[in-house]
Amino acid sequence: MATGYPVSLSVDYPERKLNRLTTFFRIFVAIPIIIVLVLLLGGNFQAGAKEGGGFVAGIGMIVLPLVLMILFRRKYPRWWYDWNLNFTGFMYRVDAFIYLLTDVYPSTDEEQSVHLELPYPDAAGLNRWLPLVKWFLAIPHIIVLICLDIALIVVTIIAWFAILFFTGNYPKGLFNFVVGVMRWGFRVVAYALILVTDKYPPFSLEV
Repeated sequence: MATGYPVSLSVDYPERKLNRLTTFFRIFVAIPIIIVLVLLLGGNFQAGAKEGGGFVAGIGMIVLPLVLMILFRRKYPRWWYDWNLNFTGFMYRVDAFIYLLTDVYPSTDEEQSVHLELPYPDAAGLNRWLPLVKWFLAIPHIIVLICLDIALIVVTIIAWFAILFFTGNYPKGLFNFVVGVMRWGFRVVAYALILVTDKYPPFSLEV
C-alpha cells in the first residue's frame, strides 16, 4: 500500500454526463495542446517515455542540472522546483484529457481537476549520491508501468464506448484504475527525475 508516501496524484471524478461530441473527437480536439506540450518537452534529451504515467523527461523538465546541484551544492533551487511542479501538472492535465477522465480542456496554469502532492524538499536531507542511480533503481517500476499502459489503453477504449453509447459517464472502477496508473507513474517521476524524495516509490495504484 502507498499510505504515507509523500508524493501522490488525484483526479476529481466527474459526477455529470461527459460531453459525447468532444469525447468522440478527443484525439483531434487535443492536438493543439499536445503540440504545446511537445514544444515544451523539446527533443534534446529523453530519459524515458511512459504516456500512461507521464514518465517523460525533456527540455521541459529540469533534471540533469538538478542532479549536479544536489550532488555538488546540496541545493534544490526553489524556482526549479516550481517549474517542475507546474510543468508536470500541465503534463498530467493533458494526460487526463486524452484518457477521457475530464472533458474540460487542459489549462497551461490552472489546477483544474488534477491535483498533485509534491512537497518541496530539504536538499540537505537528500542523499547527494542517489540522483546518480535513481534512474537505474526505477527500472523495475518502468517495466511494470509499460505493462500497465497496455491495460490503460484498453480501459480507455472501453470507457470511450461507455461514454458515447451507454451511460455517458466514465465507469468509476475504470476511472480509478487509470488514475492509479497515472499516480504510480507520477511517484516514479518525482523519485527518479524531479528528485524531491529518496523514499522508494511503492508498487501500488492506491492513494
